[in-house]
Amino acid sequence: MALLATAHVTDDLNQSFIPALLPYLIVWRGLSHTDAGTLVLAQAISSSVLQPVIGYVADRRSMPWLIAIGLMLAGGGVALVGFMPTLPLMWIGALISGIGVASFHPEAARFANYVAGAKKATGMRWFAAGGNVGFAVGPIFATAVVAAWGLPGTLAACIPVTVIGIIVLLELKRLRTFIPAHATSRSGQGTDDWASFGKLSAFVTVRAMAYFGFVAFVPLYVVEVLHGSPAVGDSMLTGFLLAGVLGTLSGGVIADRFGRRIVLFSSTVLAALMTAVLVALTHQGNLLLAIPLLLVTGFVFVASQSAFVVLGQEYLPNRMGLASGVTLGLAVSLGGAFSPVMGAIADAHGVSATILASGVLSVIAALITLTLPGERHAIAARAAQTPVDVANQSKPG
Repeated sequence: MALLATAHVTDDLNQSFIPALLPYLIVWRGLSHTDAGTLVLAQAISSSVLQPVIGYVADRRSMPWLIAIGLMLAGGGVALVGFMPTLPLMWIGALISGIGVASFHPEAARFANYVAGAKKATGMRWFAAGGNVGFAVGPIFATAVVAAWGLPGTLAACIPVTVIGIIVLLELKRLRTFIPAHATSRSGQGTDDWASFGKLSAFVTVRAMAYFGFVAFVPLYVVEVLHGSPAVGDSMLTGFLLAGVLGTLSGGVIADRFGRRIVLFSSTVLAALMTAVLVALTHQGNLLLAIPLLLVTGFVFVASQSAFVVLGQEYLPNRMGLASGVTLGLAVSLGGAFSPVMGAIADAHGVSATILASGVLSVIAALITLTLPGERHAIAARAAQTPVDVANQSKPG
């Protein structure tokens, strides 16, 4: 789990690296808010198209080597963005990065499930938290390398993914020992609940629209509304994302104890409330007050992550790779694809309107959770899987 969580750190820092670059690209490349948002869209499109496909194929033939290849592509694409002089060429780098993200998540999430133990959400929280740490480190990393070398400093994005990718390749033999017997025998593991999974996917998509819209425009909110520098904006985004790590770790334990659905509902309702409070209290430029508000918002926004990943795997116990590809990939990427719309809202009505739009989307996501089946359904699914998981834990290695 430590290896997979660390790999998740190096993968997902590339997804927040691009949003952190937006203020610099707007200033040094002359991009509009809408143009800048399309870079997030380009990364999201390539990721969303491939992740479910890769997950479907991986359900039939395990390919853990994709974890390493995905890492290297995710960082390599981001490295190209800073070198490209025109927007279409920047899109190419963002597209390559998205392909890497798509290759990484399905297999990495599947193996995280294998090693998570009987309490899936509690175990999965470490893998999910790794992604949150990566999102948090991305803006710091981006700010540091751009400050040192300008936009060509994005080349440094290749370093962490290459190092961890090589370690993953060296550990493939050991990683395969965690594959449970039922995964190789193709024996049934329960009934796939496609209707509930569809509703969950809708929740994840709308939640991602809210979350990525917020993440992409927090630095711009700090610069244009709170009158801070781009570096301060990226630092505050980092604080928001680090608070999300704590939210993920807390949410996983709560989900195993009280239920997945209550975590999904509470997280999105509180996120909507906090976005409204943030704009109401800081729209006149109160930078210091914005700091604690952003920290609380980050905590509640991300608290549902491990819960919805595990819940998706429970709804589709025979299609775990596909479930991971959708909840960590397609649905999330479709949410990221909404970023240009958020950029258009910012161009027309200001960045504050974009932050409020994230709150509205959070309310919609919360309403979707009310359509999910009750916890008895999920508890029954977990109970059906637990004996296999416990037996697998007793194996050596």
